[in-house]
Amino acid sequence: MDIFIQQLINGVTLGSVYALVALGYTMVYGIIWLINFAHGDVVMIGAMAATTIAISLVGGDPGTSAFVVLGVGLLVSVPLCMAVGWTAERVAYRPLRRAPRLAALITAIGVSIILQNVAMMSWGRNYLNFPQVLSPRVFEFAGARMSTLQIAIVVIAALIMGGLLAVVHKTRLGTAMRATAQNREVAGLMGVNINTVISAAFLIGSALAAVAGMMVATYYGVSQYTMGFMLGLKAFTAAVLGGIGNLVGAMAGGLLLGIIESLGAGYIGDLTGGFLGSHYQDVFAFFVLVLVLIFRPSGLLGERVGDRA
Repeated sequence: MDIFIQQLINGVTLGSVYALVALGYTMVYGIIWLINFAHGDVVMIGAMAATTIAISLVGGDPGTSAFVVLGVGLLVSVPLCMAVGWTAERVAYRPLRRAPRLAALITAIGVSIILQNVAMMSWGRNYLNFPQVLSPRVFEFAGARMSTLQIAIVVIAALIMGGLLAVVHKTRLGTAMRATAQNREVAGLMGVNINTVISAAFLIGSALAAVAGMMVATYYGVSQYTMGFMLGLKAFTAAVLGGIGNLVGAMAGGLLLGIIESLGAGYIGDLTGGFLGSHYQDVFAFFVLVLVLIFRPSGLLGERVGDRA
């Protein structure tokens, strides 16, 4: 039971990160029907930028406060990721809005490759170690351990997701997003600036990606230019699991995928008689994706057709 609770805690922590990244996928898809496969690399850029800032601050003064390190890291990584997301939408995706979907999909893969190579040239191929600026306390619960860092990740992710829902459902921008998702042409005729709405979706999603990137960097202690590929695929799986285009579905799918992956990592050895180890945990994410696509293509909560944003 203590192993189960421990893996459940780890799964909720990991799932919170997946949910933040999945929201970026589902917002863009809900409005312009584009699977932005470069979104995982935006997360990577946020993690690399935050790690670089942390290394610089701690290297200059080892006694720098953790709040200063993390705060400055966010102040740099969030605008950087927003700039990357806005540029990708303006330069690569906007000219292809009326093109076949396959053209936009291939372009998104191309943007992903470009971002990876730019990151490799900027930061190199080696892993960057995020300084241990936090000394998290550990709490015991039924034989399991949960750190203050895990609690912070879950709470911050929950607050951000709640804030996003409030923006989408309680503000004029959110109303414009939902109108554009329902019918882009009619929304434009009613005075909604479609370009502004789509750019806002990319900016918000990229900001969430920057926060998720810092969470990953602080949680695992490392970042590298290829880290966004697998993380992006898993977040996309979470979005599909919950119902692509559905905000609540993306959140639920992220949490559920994190729990499935963590429980799988904890019990895969027992289930296979020791043949497979915990490093095969990535298998579970894509196994879940295959099952969902076969038995419920619209996701667990269903794709939002009339209210995608």
